[in-house]
Amino acid sequence: MRYTTYKTALQENGYAIVPEIYTDQEISAIQKCIQNADIAHPSTKIKTVFAIRQLLKEIPELAPLLFTKNVKELIHSLSDANYFVTKALYFDKPSDSNWFVGYHQDLSITVDQKVDVENYRHWTFKKGQYGVQPPVEILNDTITLRIHLDDTNKNNGALKVLPKSHLNGIISANANPYSINKEHICEVKKGGVMLMKPLTFHASNRTTNGKQRRVIHIELNKHPLKAPLQWLEKQQIRNNS
Repeated sequence: MRYTTYKTALQENGYAIVPEIYTDQEISAIQKCIQNADIAHPSTKIKTVFAIRQLLKEIPELAPLLFTKNVKELIHSLSDANYFVTKALYFDKPSDSNWFVGYHQDLSITVDQKVDVENYRHWTFKKGQYGVQPPVEILNDTITLRIHLDDTNKNNGALKVLPKSHLNGIISANANPYSINKEHICEVKKGGVMLMKPLTFHASNRTTNGKQRRVIHIELNKHPLKAPLQWLEKQQIRNNS
């Protein structure tokens, strides 16, 4: 398959950039679907959304637009296992309401309940959902897809990564085990996808060029959680009709 070369880059470097996964028409359809969704700020009712959690539950009609033939081929090229969605987020980083995010690893998954289960630790409860750090094997097998709805470069919040940092497992950020001089800025054109391992250290700067950076963040995994825990947002990737 044409995407097989990205599997090696993801495994070795902790990230890969795959250009032109979506056509301009497909990106426009995704943008329109989000804009038309009945999601409003709880107090002002203004449809100016900078983040949507549980995206595919909030806007289920997005799924067939996101999981195109190209995207499913890309996912299948990364593993023969049956990967499913475990998390979906939408981020809009506009110039007038943006933020800086320092280097970190993505160590938390969202689950349906809080239960005392061996090797699941560091529980949180934010925005009405439970988060927990699972065994490292689950994090190692997570694949993150970042779908870019805008051209993204160093001036409007492109992710910065520390290549190969995922190979060292879970590391305390306070230990400062990395060198900023080795960072790579992941510039992605509209319609491209960035693949990433959650243990890859990554960060993003504030926007300085006045341009949006809209991204759909999807996490995939193949493992069931230890009973009775369940993935909060588990969704199979279905064939489009």
